[in-house]
Amino acid sequence: MLLRRRLFLILASAAAIAQIATVSLAQGAEPLWAHAPDTISSEWSAVLSKLGQGRDAKVPAPDDVQAWKALQDADSAAKVEHAAPFVEAFNGTLRDITLGGVPVVEVTPDKLARDDKIAVYLHGGAYTFNSARGAITSAILLADETGLTVMAVDYTLAPHVKWQETTDQVLSVFAALAEQDFAASDIVLYGDSAGGGLSAGSILKMRDQGMEMPAALILWSPWSDITETGDSYVTLRDAEPFFTYRDVLGPSALAYADATDHRHPYVSPVYGDFTMGFPPTLIQGGTKEIFLSNFVRLYQALDQAGQTVKLDLYEGMPHVFMAALPESPESRAAVGKAGDWVSYHLLKQ
Repeated sequence: MLLRRRLFLILASAAAIAQIATVSLAQGAEPLWAHAPDTISSEWSAVLSKLGQGRDAKVPAPDDVQAWKALQDADSAAKVEHAAPFVEAFNGTLRDITLGGVPVVEVTPDKLARDDKIAVYLHGGAYTFNSARGAITSAILLADETGLTVMAVDYTLAPHVKWQETTDQVLSVFAALAEQDFAASDIVLYGDSAGGGLSAGSILKMRDQGMEMPAALILWSPWSDITETGDSYVTLRDAEPFFTYRDVLGPSALAYADATDHRHPYVSPVYGDFTMGFPPTLIQGGTKEIFLSNFVRLYQALDQAGQTVKLDLYEGMPHVFMAALPESPESRAAVGKAGDWVSYHLLKQ
């Protein structure tokens, strides 16, 4: 009995010392979101430690429409300005048009590979931020890589509309393209972040309404579950450089969909039934993302339903790294693979 007590005291003391050491180390350590492993490129190592400086910024209450509008206008203006050098370097053309009553930016490369195939792009921004012009870098990257015209959809942001109308806007764009003789089988749909979730959710809605589905789907860092569900929401909470669920994602999710709708497949497509068919899907993302579990769960849902799907992950990369630092080796590799996906599943038809 005495031996057991001494052993217990030794173990307890060791645990206490370890806890003190851990606290001391944590107090002097860099934040996890700033950690740049030696397994990533020098380009990303140089900027990663600066990305998380605004990650704790808060957004308005989900129903404060006026506050959201002011914040959205400022955010879009800043992102348009930030994208200006990339737009200036683009040798193609940008044109503001309307498809099915929805504003769209038509992005046409200078060397058009095909005029009978097309891409549709849905931007990210937690459904509450960004615009087609503000996220134009992503559209330009795929246009340059594939030689296709890209239709960047400027869907209405939440809380000004909810998910039912947002997904309807996507379907309206496809219907308008059909009137221009672009069948869905002539189209690759792709989206990043919330735009990735919106892309997958809209396809499920198309399928369920008896519409033809696009030939292929590309998802960059898709927010495929707007609930705070999955291992990486916990394990990568402090490693995610761009946002937190508490301050940004949660309020944005409620602005986009009522809590009772958060697991609806058109809102969080990871809960969809994929056995009834789905396009070949490429999911790309990084290991530093709070959404990592979203990628894995969506991949498994598609794969176990017998659908064609590829999960393409990149070491140490943050959210939508492809467009954040386009000249980095990781970004070039990911965009190149996206181009290969388009070539195989769309252009070879």
